[in-house]
Amino acid sequence: MSELTSGQLNERRERVFLVLAGTFLCAMTLLNIIGITRFVQLGPMALAVGVLPYPLTFLCTDLICELYGRKRANFLVTVGLGLNFMILGVLLLGNALPSVPADQMPPWQILQLAAPVHLPNGDTVEQTVGLYQLIYATTSGAVFASMLAYIAAQYCDVQLFHFWKRVTKGKYLWVRNNFSTLMSQMVDSVMVITVTFGAAFLRDELTFKMMMVLVASNYIFKATVALIDTGPFYLGVHYLRRYLVLEPGETATHV
Repeated sequence: MSELTSGQLNERRERVFLVLAGTFLCAMTLLNIIGITRFVQLGPMALAVGVLPYPLTFLCTDLICELYGRKRANFLVTVGLGLNFMILGVLLLGNALPSVPADQMPPWQILQLAAPVHLPNGDTVEQTVGLYQLIYATTSGAVFASMLAYIAAQYCDVQLFHFWKRVTKGKYLWVRNNFSTLMSQMVDSVMVITVTFGAAFLRDELTFKMMMVLVASNYIFKATVALIDTGPFYLGVHYLRRYLVLEPGETATHV
């Protein structure tokens, strides 16, 4: 480690940041792409498949908070927010542009329906539905909901992480890792479910009990993963501090 030049050390630190940032952005993008396209049953929990990779985002921001500091973590969260706007913009553009003539349309663009289907945006389609129309209806609302939840939860996670770090005077990694994530996950779970399915609830297509099941399922899953990732978080901090040549309490900067 001591034989590394400043240029080599800076490159090493930037590569680790790139891996953590890439993992964060990949998990966030997966959430928006697959979103509520399918619900899976994990024991007592009913979960949208988009939720499955989402806890990784909190592990990545916590590692970046610990190793690179609050400014880098806030920067990454802001970049992620910008990508959310980009995803939503592309969805809106794709929906607004006219389709090709019917005789030039590939056969897989139109799906034949055996029964009427109620879409999340409130529309009801019969007989046929465009593949993109179906994707747009099941993702655009979820993307908007995830944006609002994302803003609140991710910034909340970063702020709470450093709050607990100050309270514990830099000790007890598990306290700031778990308490920041558990609180921000609750914010995220409540917001994303209420915004995504709020319209369906107001139209009486979803009961209050079902809403609570979805909120509880999301939170239990995220909280469980958050507690489990304490081990990986400790290991990551331990080995990455050595790899990045950082003293306890020091954050990675250019040298």
